[in-house]
Amino acid sequence: MAKVVVTGGSGKLGRWVVRHFAERGYEVVNADAVRPQEPVGQTLLVDLTRLGEVYGALAGADAVVHLAAIPAAHIRTSEVTFANNVVSTYNVLEAAAGLGIRKAVIASSESSYGIVFAVNRFGPSYVPVDEDHPQLPQDSYGLSKVVNEQTADMFHRRTGMQVVSLRIGNVIAPDDYARFPSFLHDPAQRDRILWSYVDTRDIAEACRLAIEADGLGSVAINLAADDTSSAIPSRELLAARYPEVRDFRQPLNGHETLLGNARAKRLLGWQPKHRWRDYVRE
Repeated sequence: MAKVVVTGGSGKLGRWVVRHFAERGYEVVNADAVRPQEPVGQTLLVDLTRLGEVYGALAGADAVVHLAAIPAAHIRTSEVTFANNVVSTYNVLEAAAGLGIRKAVIASSESSYGIVFAVNRFGPSYVPVDEDHPQLPQDSYGLSKVVNEQTADMFHRRTGMQVVSLRIGNVIAPDDYARFPSFLHDPAQRDRILWSYVDTRDIAEACRLAIEADGLGSVAINLAADDTSSAIPSRELLAARYPEVRDFRQPLNGHETLLGNARAKRLLGWQPKHRWRDYVRE
């Protein structure tokens, strides 16, 4: 039975990732600063900014899924957010490399494209936004994700470790669907995230598929549901909030996602299974 360490396994997303790996027969260790509400497997309380502690947490693991972070801009001061997210990611990959762990997944973000927390608002250069779209953050959180992806590239070059950086859209847990009716018909809400969303259960599956895949090197992959989190068609959303966007790289005849997920499907064999329409009445 393979052993996987999940950092941040007590969090909103992490608890679902821990559960998913455990259900698939993995030995799972949750490395977090706080204990989970519903423990699954072992939990180690770890300060990921201390490299020695990270070595201890990852000892004996076959793979690591690094989710722990300050999860958005404006929660902590900018320099604290940047330092925490960058140093913890470096430490996780440094310890993994030192321990001979060959596979890692790290949580990047759609925020790395810069649109989400931009001080000077701007829209996408084209849609759907794929992994080749420019990353233009104006905030320390988005910048930390760009740096972390570069850190992943460096460790792959140095050690050959496979590192998959998942650029995750808006994370939706099952109980979050209850608030969808409040914004389904308002294009002004959620425009900064391009109306993206992705279910925690689908993210958990992507994490496992990324660990089980071979030969990916260091690669960034968007994760988003196939549709937007809006009842308004995608072209109408863009016309209302980003009328300057003229480069459409898919037909967009319905409610298609504007955060492209084709690479996840191609490289991981991933398919999002959970749609808000299965849980919400319009």
